[in-house]
Amino acid sequence: MSDSLPVDLSPDAIHDRYTAAARRAAAGEHLTDPCDIDRFGPALYDDTTHVPAGAAAASLGCGNPLAVADLHEGETVLDLGSGAGLDVLLSARRVGPTGRAIGLDITDEMLHLARRHAAEAGADNVEFLRGRIEDIPLPDASVDVVVSNCVITLSPDKPRVFAEITRVLRPGGRLGVSDLIADTEPDARPNPADPTGCLAGAITATTYTAMLRAAGLKEVTVTPTHQVAPGIHAAIVRAHRPHPHPA
Repeated sequence: MSDSLPVDLSPDAIHDRYTAAARRAAAGEHLTDPCDIDRFGPALYDDTTHVPAGAAAASLGCGNPLAVADLHEGETVLDLGSGAGLDVLLSARRVGPTGRAIGLDITDEMLHLARRHAAEAGADNVEFLRGRIEDIPLPDASVDVVVSNCVITLSPDKPRVFAEITRVLRPGGRLGVSDLIADTEPDARPNPADPTGCLAGAITATTYTAMLRAAGLKEVTVTPTHQVAPGIHAAIVRAHRPHPHPA
């Protein structure tokens, strides 16, 4: 792809891309390097031996959000863009039988694949929902933790995503995601040679922080972990929804 060609980050294009990925994974293909970069995928996890091999093989993430999510027994966890279910299944093990792990994805094919992996794992404290991360189909203040792995960067309306995260988090709840950040804003750089669109939506750490704070989250930190392309880094993002002030 020429650097001058636009990258299609429309919801339809993203849906079609991950539908195709789910079909390849269901056929037994090992999905890695979605951006033609060797810094994505299951190698970023310390241990995936306790989940079905297919869930790990289909991982398309840029990090390991569970390494910082600090999950506890009995908590409810929501994974935005849950794909084949790797982070949901790993979360389910950490929160235990009294907890709950929920995956949200826009593609029926990925949801089918994730449910198949959950059945293989014998995980009965998981649920997979169809929906958009800009319009999370859950009640207000219904989850303790939100995780995500390199999915928010794909959204064309990140402020809406962050507002929805704040809405569904319980007071005191927390965000722990892996995502991409850039040295410059998308409109200040040429489109990378990025046929999948993984890199084009990356924003700066400053903008990411400002958007999370504008949504009402506090204690925001954005910590780069490794470079994935010139001017683009994977990062761990943390934040909390504060408790309301007493009247």
